[in-house]
Amino acid sequence: MPRLRDADAPTAVTPGPIPKHAQLRAILLTDIGSTWPAHAAIPSERDLASRHGVSRATVREALRQLIEEQKLYTVQGKGTFVAGERVQSQLHLASFTEDMRRRGMVATTLVRRIEHAVPPLEVRAALGLDEGEHAWSIDRLRLANGIPMALETGWYSPRAAHDLGDRDLTASLYAVLAERYGVRIDAAEQTVWADTVDGGVADALDVPAGTAALVFRRTSRAAGMPVEYVTSWYRGDRYQVHMALAGA
Repeated sequence: MPRLRDADAPTAVTPGPIPKHAQLRAILLTDIGSTWPAHAAIPSERDLASRHGVSRATVREALRQLIEEQKLYTVQGKGTFVAGERVQSQLHLASFTEDMRRRGMVATTLVRRIEHAVPPLEVRAALGLDEGEHAWSIDRLRLANGIPMALETGWYSPRAAHDLGDRDLTASLYAVLAERYGVRIDAAEQTVWADTVDGGVADALDVPAGTAALVFRRTSRAAGMPVEYVTSWYRGDRYQVHMALAGA
């Protein structure tokens, strides 16, 4: 349910000791999550300036602060949008289902595609497959509390799970591997980078084209055997990574 505006919250920008951009920031903050729900586009700088009787420079500064505080985010050529609550994850080896459960969220999965096909060269190399050998190609949309969180496109070695495509993959795939095939993922190499999404990825994640995302590419092993080669696109407005660093 949208929250009501706080009775003590400012409703107008007035002359005084508090800078106008600070007053406007406080006003806009009360609209975030109430008047403007998560991922809704907010009015343009021109509209906000006219509505609150301030200059566009004042609006720009207030928006800059809210973007820095991760209350808003921008999409190039599209505008400024309300950020949703982010899920924080530590870098560790666990399934998405386990990761969300630890955070008190309900994880669900929509299997978008399963195909038994010959993978491209980079996948064959990562999984140690022979030329012409088939593998399982699986696309899954991962949701947390019913909200799209990540899109996964993975390849899985038939040497680890020859009939994986016949299994129910709407929960933890790692659990299926462990319980059905005795294959327990115990090591992985992962690369992470930032990118923007468009086309089918943006549609699947229910975000505007050009939205920022975190991309994870991982090769996973079980007892030294390559099992999984997967690329995951996580919504940048819903997901962040925590890393603990120690001095040498």
